Amino acid sequence: MLDPVSAAAGAPAFPRCCERCFHSPETPCRDLVACLEAGPLCHEDATCAAALTARREAALRLRPARPVIYVGTGTCGLGAGAAKTLRAVRAWLHEHAREAEIVEVGCIGLCSFEPLLDVQLPGRARLCFHRVTEQVVEPLLETLFAGEVPRELLLGQMRGEGGEAWPGLPCLDEHPFFAPQTRWVLAHCGVADPTSIEEYLARGGYRALARVLHGRTPEEVTGTVEASGLRGRGGGGFLTGRKWRFALETAADQRYLVCNADEGDPGAFMDRAVIEGDPHRLLEGMAIAAYAIGASKAYVYIRAEYPLAIQRLRNAIAAARAYGLLGRNVLDTGFNLEIVIKMGAGAFVCGEETALIHSIEGRRGMPRPRPPFPAARGLFGKPTVINNVETLANVAAILDRGAEWFSSLGTATSKGTKVFALSGTIARTGLVEVAMGTPLRDIVFAIGGGIPGGRAFKAVQIGGPSGGCIPESRLDTLVDYESLKTVGAMMGSGGLVVMDERTCMVDVAKFFMDFIQRESCGKCIPCREGTRHMLEILQAITRARGREKGKETLERFQGVVHLQRLAKVIQDTSLCGLGQTAPNPVLATLRWFPEEYEEHIFDRNCRAGVCAELRHYSIVAEKCKGCGLCLKRCPTAAIMGAPRSPHYIVPDLCIACGTCLDVCKLDAVLVA
Repeated sequence: MLDPVSAAAGAPAFPRCCERCFHSPETPCRDLVACLEAGPLCHEDATCAAALTARREAALRLRPARPVIYVGTGTCGLGAGAAKTLRAVRAWLHEHAREAEIVEVGCIGLCSFEPLLDVQLPGRARLCFHRVTEQVVEPLLETLFAGEVPRELLLGQMRGEGGEAWPGLPCLDEHPFFAPQTRWVLAHCGVADPTSIEEYLARGGYRALARVLHGRTPEEVTGTVEASGLRGRGGGGFLTGRKWRFALETAADQRYLVCNADEGDPGAFMDRAVIEGDPHRLLEGMAIAAYAIGASKAYVYIRAEYPLAIQRLRNAIAAARAYGLLGRNVLDTGFNLEIVIKMGAGAFVCGEETALIHSIEGRRGMPRPRPPFPAARGLFGKPTVINNVETLANVAAILDRGAEWFSSLGTATSKGTKVFALSGTIARTGLVEVAMGTPLRDIVFAIGGGIPGGRAFKAVQIGGPSGGCIPESRLDTLVDYESLKTVGAMMGSGGLVVMDERTCMVDVAKFFMDFIQRESCGKCIPCREGTRHMLEILQAITRARGREKGKETLERFQGVVHLQRLAKVIQDTSLCGLGQTAPNPVLATLRWFPEEYEEHIFDRNCRAGVCAELRHYSIVAEKCKGCGLCLKRCPTAAIMGAPRSPHYIVPDLCIACGTCLDVCKLDAVLVA
């Protein structure tokens, strides 16, 4: 007999349970998987078990009666045209009077192959297709509904996602992008409906929370997380369980949990994708963490530039409250938890813990000295634990499968997996999740497919502005916290930008230093003034001789001599972690690419041709007709020549502005 939950709450009907279940006999059961897998814990009624089984199969669409079409509408998919693809799918179904369920999912990780579209026909395995633009929709669906598979668009078929496998077709997990990965955090992203709490429940969601609340103390939960070896995935890699224990053991009448989803590093989009594709995984991790530290209120600090992630998170919070998984008296245990979304304004410094706390409190986001650390005195003066999205997304699985399961993967000091946002000049960009201890070379070449166009690899930048650039000679460095430090980099949040031979490493250092200098809060002098001075030195290195006046040439050499000493002062005296790691991009490029600095300094030459002022311009005499257009437009009178005769450029007067190249109609200007 089904007992409907209030329609206003938006929750479906579930069978009643006996006294041994998590709920009383008068309360509908909301934990599908716990009922199904707990066995004797729940019920002996075969009718009830059958109803729950059918409910689970329906939530997972294991035996759909009509075709199911999945469209990847994460931010990356929408940027590639997924919204147009979705409209084209609906238009085709309407025009041909065909019935099908349309499900919008998040990003599966292969961003460079978007828009992605999956089709699951009744009785057959789910198929994944790539680059399905609106023009491709009609021929694709017509072919599929006719019983044939367009192999040129096929990425693969999914295992365990429906009926009988298609003969002779590859599986998606065999694709070069996915085969080397270990997808724990990203397991449901791009596969499951992020707006359906029922599907999350059917996949085992909130089972860990239910078991924790009904059978484990906060001390036991904290001990399990500490024993697992989980370290913070957003910065220095502090042990998560130890941080929780500090907060739990600090006497207080109120404690807070904060999820740091600010994600301000250039090239990083892991947190956004996890929230867009699997928001309940984050909420369950937050609920367990809040219980472990004794917090009744939690905040998600997220960038306002992530509207889709914010909307998915709001919907997930509302659904979890309707199911009794958030709010007051969660699962009839007396545990209360309110989760509040706080939108940040995009300040990079607010990724730092104490600055983030100030922002939530309504103050200007500026760091403060530590100690006291937030775990002892944080938000509103109370003990506060701050973890990032990926850290919290690991928690439920650890409590569900055990500390030994998690610690069995990885290296001696770095356990589990790590999610990276792989971008730059690489064949396959996207989100990747690999076991700790995986060589960087495997990520770049095996998963990412290497450098397109036959160009040579130069470096990979890891850890965002606080990280460093790793050359080809160090690509066998393992992905773990200690190994990356030995090559002048750090794990950071997980941005991983690949660069080829066309990249100037001095320009890369200048880019990150410019970013850090603009994002500095300005509170402490070493960071505010030191990064500005480092940027000025880098700008001087890339400046043309013709733009220098007076003693600027001498000051240019003098600045280079003091560059490393200045970096050391900033590292040792800055107030917060962001300032202390600000010189890392410069120090790493100086360490691994000294020859490029020498060419810029002594030869005023940029081998990659990126630094505009160091480009060398000349005029090809055979092509020049002496029209005089470049001569008239040159701002420094660096071009000489008689009318109707080939002109030439005086190198010492040329400031490499490129005006001659822009105005020449005969393609006579050569740039080297």
